[in-house]
This record gives sequence, C-alpha cells and structure tokens, in this order.
Amino acid sequence: MPELRKDPIIGRWVIISTERGKRPSDFGVTMEKKGCKLCPFCPGNESATPPEIIAFRPNGSRADRPGWTLRVISNKFPALKIEGDLNREGHGMFDKMNGVGAHEVIIESPDHSSDFGDFGDKTAQDVIWAYRMRIIDLKKDPRFRYIMVFKNYGEAAGASLEHAHSQLIATPIVPKRVTEELEGSQKYYQFKERCIFCDIIRQEMSDGERVISSNDNFVALEPFAPRMPFETWILPTKHFSTLEDIPEKVIPDLASILRETLKRLAVSLNNAPYNYILHTRPVENEGKEYFHFHIEIMPKLTKVAGFEWGTGFYINPTAPEDAAKYLREVNLSAVPESLVKNQVH
Repeated sequence: MPELRKDPIIGRWVIISTERGKRPSDFGVTMEKKGCKLCPFCPGNESATPPEIIAFRPNGSRADRPGWTLRVISNKFPALKIEGDLNREGHGMFDKMNGVGAHEVIIESPDHSSDFGDFGDKTAQDVIWAYRMRIIDLKKDPRFRYIMVFKNYGEAAGASLEHAHSQLIATPIVPKRVTEELEGSQKYYQFKERCIFCDIIRQEMSDGERVISSNDNFVALEPFAPRMPFETWILPTKHFSTLEDIPEKVIPDLASILRETLKRLAVSLNNAPYNYILHTRPVENEGKEYFHFHIEIMPKLTKVAGFEWGTGFYINPTAPEDAAKYLREVNLSAVPESLVKNQVH
C-alpha cells in the first residue's frame, strides 16, 4: 500500500509508493567518465580558468601555476556577478534588483579521475576547509544574505565538467527552500523550545531504522519523508547552525562521513549522478537557536514529471528504511564497475 508521509520540518507531503519500489540495481542509472582531454581544471591548464581566489600549495608554487592540491576560482560563466550595487526597485506590483552575488568553483583535487568518495583523508578535509574559508570571507560582504555550497556530479545532475569540483553561490536574498526550513524549525522551537533537527537526530539514532552510519560528531541518515530514492542527510549530532560554527577539530569527522556516505552511494547505485547541498542559516544570526546545518545528498535516479510539478508532491518508489538498510550493508571495499572501466587520465 502506498504511504503519504509529511516532512516534519517544512510540512511538505511525499508519497512513498512501495508498490513501485525498486532496488538500487533496478534504476539503471550510471555515469561514465569520459577522460580529461583539454580539461580546464587539470594541472597545466590554469590559464584556461579565471585567476585563483585561494589555493592550497604545499610546496609554495606560484599562483595560477601547477603545484596546487586545491584551487578556488570564480565561475567563468557566473549565475551572479560580484560587481555592482543591488539597486532594488519596483515595477508596479513586481520587484527586481541587479544580479549581484558571488559564484565560485572549488576544484577539489588535481586528479581528474577521482571524486570525493575516493579521496584520501587530507584531500577530503581540505575541501571542507575551503568551504569554511570562503563562507567566512564572503559573509563580510554586506550585500550577501545567504551563501550556499553545492556539488553537481554527473551530466544528469548538472555538471558540465567531470573533474571533481563543487560550487559556491552567495545571494542577496535567502532562498525559498531555506526560508521554508527556517520557518518550520522556528515554529517548532517556539512551541517546544527545542531544535527540531536535534529532536529528529535523537529519535533516529534511538530507533536506528533510517541511520546509515555515525561517528563521534556526525550522523548520516535517510530522512523520514524523502523526496527521491536514497536521499541522504548528514547532520552534526550537536547543535550547530552553520559550518563555520563547528570546532575545527571535528572537521575530519565531517570529511570522513561525507566521503564514506558518497562511497556507499557510488557502490550501491553504480556511480549514479548526484547533487549535494549544504544548508546553513543565513548570514545574519537568524535561526541560530533553532536551525541546524546539514548536507542533503540527492542521487539522480528518477525524474520529476507533471504530477510533481503540478502538486508539489514527490513520488518516491523506495522506502527510506529499505534504502538505509541497503546502504548500511554496503561493502566499502567494492568499486562500481563503471568506475573501474572509466579510470582514465
């Protein structure tokens, strides 16, 4: 029997259509690597990208030259531009402003063939450090109200280049999806004087049914009302509303559980494309007591069609309990066949 489930944070309903249920192997989605011919993100091609904003260069090499282990650059084709004023104005009942913001690319590794799930400890931790450094710096700009880090992996997930990278966009408004989470968690806090995310974590870790893995400071789980199959969240087990609030000493735990979770998904789903998004509170202190930062990982296994667009419902053919059980049992020493076939440079 299909089941309707309500997201406890924003109140969105989803349909868990168990009669259409699928195992990971039934989705038939893979991402093949195509090689790195003329890849602008590979070492030696630095002149093909905008100048680096920051770079990790353990041997002290020159800027915009080989010798880096991580680079952050401006997006060559930015969604928003850093220059200019907002110039908010109205046109009758309509509102508009200039498209001012920041759009940056984090080139996560010089190795064209690897991805976050394959990284060593230092490489994975450096990515988190880069996120944190850029968020702290961009928060100083009074024009920006929100800073979102996200990753598109695979063409179906929106990646135009396969070289391991993620992106950051700073915006002069708080995105609607984040606003919904803020409003939902604020209502819960006003009623119970507790963070809803903290309560979810306590219940999920007590029940264990939807938990995939955990360490001393973070937990990976399948949410109760997921929009899509194998949607996975990573949350700090203690209350922190932003990435930059966490103690520096726990960054290795975040890098470790993110890497492990992405590896579990890659092995289970044959290296399927995915997106991940970092949700934090806005630049201002709004939500510090009741919002809880988290990473949402969404494999691209199904398509959003007319019913979803027309109603706002999502139809998910895989129960989160089944997805969590499958991911818990993954053999992390296994490598997806598509990765073996396509390890080229």
